[in-house]
Amino acid sequence: MWKKLHQLAIPMNLYRLCGQLAPWFIVLSVVFLAVGWIWGFGFAPTDKTQSDSYRIIYIHVPAAMWSMGIYATMAITAFVGLVWQMKVSEVAIAAMAPVGAVFTFIALVTGATWGKPMWGAWWVWDARLTSELILFFLYVGVIALWHAFDDRRTAGKAAAILVLIGVINLPIIHYSVEWWQTLHQPSTRMQESINPAMRTPLRFAILGYLFLFISLTLIRLRNQLLLLERNRPWVLDIVNKRGKK
Repeated sequence: MWKKLHQLAIPMNLYRLCGQLAPWFIVLSVVFLAVGWIWGFGFAPTDKTQSDSYRIIYIHVPAAMWSMGIYATMAITAFVGLVWQMKVSEVAIAAMAPVGAVFTFIALVTGATWGKPMWGAWWVWDARLTSELILFFLYVGVIALWHAFDDRRTAGKAAAILVLIGVINLPIIHYSVEWWQTLHQPSTRMQESINPAMRTPLRFAILGYLFLFISLTLIRLRNQLLLLERNRPWVLDIVNKRGKK
C-alpha cells in the first residue's frame, strides 16, 4: 500500500491517474446533480411551513456541507505534506482551495437568499453565518498565499500552515447552533426529520456536489502539475504531442 502511495507522489503518475479518473467523476456529477435537482425542484412535495422556498436546500445544503468537507480534506492533505514532505500535497491544496471557495460562496449566497423570507433580512451576524464567512476568507487566504511567493515550496508550506490553523473554525461552524442562540436552524438529522420524498433528491444532490468537487480538483490538479513540472521531460513530451495535433 505504501509503495502505491509513494508512486502517486510522483507528479507524472499522479497526472496520468487524474486524467483517467476525471471523466468518470464528471459523468457521475452530471448524473447525480441532474437527478437530484430535477427531482427536488420539479417533483418533491411542497413544504407546509416554507412552501416552495425550501427547495433552495438542494443547492444550499450540499454546498454548505462540502465547504467544510473540502477544507477538512485540505487539512489532512496539508498534514501529510508537512510531515512527509510531499510536494504534490501542496499542489493538491492549491487545486482544492478555489473549489472550496466557490462552494462556500454558493452556501453564503443561497443562505442569504433563504434567510430573507425566513428571517426578514438578507444577512445577520449569526454565529453560523459569520463562521461560514470566516471559512470563505480562509479559502481566499490560502489562494493568496499560494500566489504570493515565486518559490512553490515556500508558497505550499505557507498555505498548508494556514490551512491547519484554520481547522479550528470547522467545529465552530458545526456546533455554533448548539453553543450559541442563533437564528440559523439546528443541524438537521435527515433520516428522522425530512420527508423521504424530499430527502432522497437531497442525497443525490449531496453526492453530486461531492463528485463535482472531485472532478474539478482532478482537472485543476493536472494543470497545477503541468505548471510545477513544466521543465521536466515528461511535460515537454506532452506539450510536443499536443503541438503536433
